[in-house]
Amino acid sequence: MDLKQVHEGVHRRRTKKRVGRGPGSGHGKTASRGMKGQKSRAGAEKPHLMFEGGQMKVARRVPKRGFNNQWAKSQFIVNVSDLNAKFQDGDTVDPQSLRDRGLTRGKADGVKILGDGELTKKLTVKAHKFSESARAKITAAGGTVETL
Repeated sequence: MDLKQVHEGVHRRRTKKRVGRGPGSGHGKTASRGMKGQKSRAGAEKPHLMFEGGQMKVARRVPKRGFNNQWAKSQFIVNVSDLNAKFQDGDTVDPQSLRDRGLTRGKADGVKILGDGELTKKLTVKAHKFSESARAKITAAGGTVETL
């Protein structure tokens, strides 16, 4: 066994910092806590996440008005004029094909087709919701409507 192996075996773990044990230890007097303040006191834990040193916290500074419906479902909105521009006659329109052609992006709970514009192509449209005018325009053009 050479000297290097002996040395590694002895000093494998760092020795514990013993604070508050006099000036000779290097961690005496204030025990590495600094001079004054909340964190220097005995029994002082970290203040809670929103605490800003006594300043009015953000949660109380921001005005709160109205109602936020956290259960509301978000829909991608696509008009029939968009379908007319991006799809060929006889195509099947579904959420994935809409995403592929750049009509939807991001995250939403569904797709809603609205009836703004004209539709001249025969399409099979599969979506979560349809307006009455969109449904009428798709069927008038010879296409079919399927609710997902």
